Amino acid sequence: MGKNDVTNSAGENDKDKETLNLLTSTQIVIHDALQRLGLPEAAFELLREPVRMLHVRIPVRMDDGSVKIFSGYRAQHNDSVGPTIGGVRFHPKINDDDIKALSMWMSMKCGIADLPFGGGKGGIICNPRTLSFGELERLSRGYVRSISQIVGPTKDIPAPDMYTNSQIMAWMMDEYSRLRKFDSPGFITGKPLVLGGSEVREEAGALGAAICIEEAAKLRGLPIKGARMIVQGFGNAGSYIAKFMHKSGAIIVGISDVYGALYDPDGLNIEYLLSRRDSFGTVTSLFDGTITNEELLEQECDILVPAAISNQITAKNAQNIRAKIIVEAANGPTTNEATRILSERGILLVPDVLAGAGGVTVSYFEWVQNKQGFYWDEEEVATKLREKMISAFHQINEISIRSHVNLRTAAYMVGVRKMVEASEFRGWI
Repeated sequence: MGKNDVTNSAGENDKDKETLNLLTSTQIVIHDALQRLGLPEAAFELLREPVRMLHVRIPVRMDDGSVKIFSGYRAQHNDSVGPTIGGVRFHPKINDDDIKALSMWMSMKCGIADLPFGGGKGGIICNPRTLSFGELERLSRGYVRSISQIVGPTKDIPAPDMYTNSQIMAWMMDEYSRLRKFDSPGFITGKPLVLGGSEVREEAGALGAAICIEEAAKLRGLPIKGARMIVQGFGNAGSYIAKFMHKSGAIIVGISDVYGALYDPDGLNIEYLLSRRDSFGTVTSLFDGTITNEELLEQECDILVPAAISNQITAKNAQNIRAKIIVEAANGPTTNEATRILSERGILLVPDVLAGAGGVTVSYFEWVQNKQGFYWDEEEVATKLREKMISAFHQINEISIRSHVNLRTAAYMVGVRKMVEASEFRGWI
């Protein structure tokens, strides 16, 4: 895809033709943000793709004695501000473009939260549901061996992502420490507390999104207590968001997982659902009378939280969304065309690069604690996170108002600025 393709797409054609490609849609918004800031075209040429993309092949001895070869990736979007940082996901549907886009979103999150990092992202094409505990460990360690030359606490810091957890981070840290022959807790975040993890890290992404929900509700004069909320996705982020917002007095009227959705206009029994979900966030298979994820998105509610996968709200269903506020807790759940339609309808949409910045913010806190060897309690981490999220939310809202743009464009305007300035000082552009 050439420069002119992005320029054209960011102009009149963007309103006429919708793209579901995450890399292309991200490039469009970055280009628009840079143009609105009056920044040089060279900045876009630098930021339109990662500066480094590694594709690896990982041989793993399976439990039956056979050897299976897995494909993996690690993208480093931009390291002008500092080391790159970002999650590693285990998922059967991963490709180059998605990993590139995810690393670019991480750069935006770091800029929005004013962290000394650029964005990174990694992944392995696999179905973790079909792998034994031992196979998962061997795969995790093999991935670290494959990427070990380009990662480290001053180069690129991995973290948990979709279908990875603190145990997998622990295996990865141990393997990296063996390779380097010294203990390296700062190599990775999302670790168990006993291995140098941080309080709040497991629920940080959801807590950051919950803070954004609260701030968005204040903007619209909507009390959280009694607000009717739908959460699409019941994995780590979705389940914690449902838990936090239920505790705050919201009525959770809908939830979903990969198998379907539950909806009750009078409210669901969230405590019961949380107690029955499995480690992959599935629970709806236990119930009859479910509806589809697509149907759930179009149910009436005050606040809609897409916390599942990308491209869930598109030009096809954006007119049918019946929420006052949308807060994106997933990566890329709303297309650019759908964002435009929702904005024109007066629906407040808080973008993923803002609402999802809680995870990388607490990863930064964990990295800092590992460097200094002094660890904060839960209250201190939560307080620092809240301060960062509220500051970022209102900065982006002010730019949105001043520049007459939606919150997504405003968030990208904040996200790119620090990287461009650092790149200029380094003499890269």
